[in-house]
Amino acid sequence: MEVINDPLGRDDVPQQAVLSIGNFDGVHLGHRAVIRSTVERARELDTSATLMTFDPHPVSLLRPEEAPELLTTMEQRLELLAQTGLDVTTVVPFTHRVARMSAVTFIERVLVERFAVRELFVGANFRFGADREGDVNLLIKEGERLGFDARPWPTVEINGGVVSSTRVRAAVADGKVELAGRMLGRALHGDGKVLLGKRLGRRLGFPTLNVVLENELIPAEGVYISAVFIPSFQRVFPSVTNIGVRPTVYEDSGVTIETHLLDFTADVYSERVRLFFLERLRDEKVFNSTLQLVAQVGRDVEKTRLWFLNHPVDGLKLVHP
Repeated sequence: MEVINDPLGRDDVPQQAVLSIGNFDGVHLGHRAVIRSTVERARELDTSATLMTFDPHPVSLLRPEEAPELLTTMEQRLELLAQTGLDVTTVVPFTHRVARMSAVTFIERVLVERFAVRELFVGANFRFGADREGDVNLLIKEGERLGFDARPWPTVEINGGVVSSTRVRAAVADGKVELAGRMLGRALHGDGKVLLGKRLGRRLGFPTLNVVLENELIPAEGVYISAVFIPSFQRVFPSVTNIGVRPTVYEDSGVTIETHLLDFTADVYSERVRLFFLERLRDEKVFNSTLQLVAQVGRDVEKTRLWFLNHPVDGLKLVHP
């Protein structure tokens, strides 16, 4: 997949493309359904399957106080999109100039003049143009005038609700990582670096990696069955991850992410890793003593071992970088 940054300022964007437009945060099952339709239709028409996304998220520029914490970084988004069969992804820098463009101007100057779009897929709730004046109905009407077809995305439902980035974010924020994974079609993950911590876990008999994730949105505080991909080993290791403030041993420590890898003792400090969240075990608790804490961690580890006996790593939907 080719990536074209700032396509509005370049002349090498695909012409006569089948185009899909959206933010595509998470690249969830709903996104994948529309991308599949885009790719299939492009193959039928013998043209480019092209996607347009925006950076930063429009809400972060227009209403920063309402901006969502995103599921994926742009790097992760492009990595996931590259696995879908798209020919080209274009990343439009979302600026005040773009935001002030009227809906009709966007259609005429971007979709028609720049891309010479043949067919267009957008979400049913897609809004664009100054003051969000444009919608699917306008695209259909203007498409009839200007010679392209506009179609609303197909939708995907799970557990009685439509899959959307908003719904996935809500599941992650509530710690429902298994539900989030079902809507994503893959295990929820974050990327980050292993930093040197206070090594308390090692002293308690359960050494941990202190991981600082780059992702804006992380699961709610609690203890999770997880897995870690370590590039230097080219392997995924089962783990138990605690997200929280470690109230039993520290006061006012701030939220940290610590993961204990099962049967792993190597030093990987300063490495970048990918951390997968698979299932929530429990809330973070305050214990009366470190002995009680150690006993509970031991039980968490045993539950995790049993879980992986029934869910082998090779059978999980883990996307490796």
